Amino acid sequence: MANNEQEKESTNILSIDIGGTGIKACILKENGELFSEYTKLPTPKDSTPENVIKVIHELVGPLTPYSKIAIGFPGYVKHGIVETAPNLAKNKWAGYPLAQHISDILGKPVRLINDADQQALGIIAGKGFEIVLTLGTGFGTALTFDGELLPHLELSHLPVTKNKDYDDYIGEKAFQKEGDKKWNERLKRIIEIYKTVFNYDVLYLGGGNSKHINFELEHNIHLVSNRDGIKGGAKLWAAEEKYHVFTTYPKSNTTNGK
Repeated sequence: MANNEQEKESTNILSIDIGGTGIKACILKENGELFSEYTKLPTPKDSTPENVIKVIHELVGPLTPYSKIAIGFPGYVKHGIVETAPNLAKNKWAGYPLAQHISDILGKPVRLINDADQQALGIIAGKGFEIVLTLGTGFGTALTFDGELLPHLELSHLPVTKNKDYDDYIGEKAFQKEGDKKWNERLKRIIEIYKTVFNYDVLYLGGGNSKHINFELEHNIHLVSNRDGIKGGAKLWAAEEKYHVFTTYPKSNTTNGK
């Protein structure tokens, strides 16, 4: 391998974004710029850990070179282990060591965080209280202050009506059932709730269904894309002392954590 290729392999990051309907991946330079094409495959309908990993393996096979991996996952994760996965095969993920499995398969160290948190790292300006909401299969949230991730809260499971949480109220199933007009009215209500409760400086709206927003946004609310969010994988590795994210290594190496 040429010296320049060795240098690339020692610094590039494979960034993976697992969603309820699609799994995305690309290789990033250290500064977050795209090194490879942004690629995507559908999330398997039977979204068990084994089936999701098969899709990831297929998706990232052509992507090279890289020396470390960042993964955004749609649920609560801790120390590389999935605790919840509300929009995947619910009863199959709790306690699943996803980071270790990916690390062993691909032979590289892995950092695994919530997908909205990873998107936030790729999007935020790093000034004041910034919130990212992802409007996709479910409702994802990330809270940041002066560029630092705050502890992840699964705010999507707070009740917003007597019998619905945010996932039920504004997720993909709600969009399909209620239609464009009512979904937008619900989103307006959620924005007002967040404005009142959090008094954010900036609110970012992303995820696949953000393209359906049909009302004018206030000056401090911005639409963002998944392509921007996946760049958070580079920042996750660039400032480990700031994010304190657990690192999982292939079993042949020593496992360590921050």
